[in-house]
Amino acid sequence: MSEPTVLWDATFDKRVKSYYLCSTSLVLCLTIVGIPLALIYILIGNWLIEKHLRNLGCTLNQRTLEIKKGILNKTESTIPLEKITDLQMFQGPIMRHFGIRGFKVETAGQSSGPGGSLVNIIGIVDAVEFRRAVLDQRDKLANSHASQSQSASPATSGTIPDNDIGETLVEIRDLLARIETKMDDS
Repeated sequence: MSEPTVLWDATFDKRVKSYYLCSTSLVLCLTIVGIPLALIYILIGNWLIEKHLRNLGCTLNQRTLEIKKGILNKTESTIPLEKITDLQMFQGPIMRHFGIRGFKVETAGQSSGPGGSLVNIIGIVDAVEFRRAVLDQRDKLANSHASQSQSASPATSGTIPDNDIGETLVEIRDLLARIETKMDDS
């Protein structure tokens, strides 16, 4: 099997490192118990975030979106473009301060529960254009599938020609009437 054509290999903004350090430290400092943990996190957080960013990847191919992430538990997700329903952009106040955005990949039939998303990605350089490229490629793929199915003949596509639909419905109605009569006789 040949390698898929890479349309966009996302790069990640260097400011995402500062965002992770700042946001996690801020959350830890909001509790009394978290303050000592925040000091420890500031010391080792830099190393953890570097390792996380080295393992982070997001690649748009002709038919899929491939996402890699994780430090201890590494995950690689291959999401077919035709299953993507939306790429929801988000940007909280701390993200806005650092000038970064994130997006959530939502798919048809996802199993993450209501309101959840399949994958979250934060810090892609030019995230708005990347989102647009993914959605455009998804639409191109859907349009090519639609034009292929329209060019197929009715006999091969499994559809009933319009002029036969009325006749088929009449046959079904008559069949149901006969069944109903037989059931009444029993």
